[in-house]
Amino acid sequence: MEKLTINRWAAEDRPREKMMLKGAEALSDAELLAILIGSGNTEESAVALMQRTLACCNNDLNQLGKWEVRDFSRFKGLGPAKSIAIMAALELGKRRKQQKHPERAVIHSSNDIYEIFHPLLCDLTIEEFWVLLLNQASRVIDKVRISRGGIDQTSADVRSILREALLQRATQIALIHNHPSGNPHPSMNDRRLTQFIQKGAQTMNIRLIDHVIVTDGRYYSFNDEGAL
Repeated sequence: MEKLTINRWAAEDRPREKMMLKGAEALSDAELLAILIGSGNTEESAVALMQRTLACCNNDLNQLGKWEVRDFSRFKGLGPAKSIAIMAALELGKRRKQQKHPERAVIHSSNDIYEIFHPLLCDLTIEEFWVLLLNQASRVIDKVRISRGGIDQTSADVRSILREALLQRATQIALIHNHPSGNPHPSMNDRRLTQFIQKGAQTMNIRLIDHVIVTDGRYYSFNDEGAL
């Protein structure tokens, strides 16, 4: 079967397909706006229509954001519904810019890790294994559950852990799992797994900063105990 290329798609579909193939950042402002309006008019495609519209405000989205429905209505094919769709998108962009980005938590100690995971793990009757992803400044990027186990054990896939770290560009990781028994001390399997993951992380230039075993009210830190 002949491979379908972007040049063979209908003009109205090309911005959508380009976004699917290359991501939103690859699209021009006119192409992004064309996706919002869906179609152009009898003389021009949605992209051509939005190129002409943008040209009337010096290709400045800030100017376009001040337009009202009557301003858009000067262009054939931009009725109230399409005009409002563009206005709503530009308003969302403005609100996003105004929102404050939440400060990422910084990990200073094993207790910081425990405080994050105790609410998640303290009441569980089965083991769960998590990885905490950190950047170079020890700020939290994400926390990811790797596996859930049976009544007294869980398995952790080293490849899954390292994959998450690489995908999110983490330079440091911490391992966390719970012991429903209430005994925070690591088993031999816990120690072997920690060493295995540490060696794997080192090959990727990722630092394992700790492995914290959580119970309700207590925890064990491999780093604090000199076991890393």
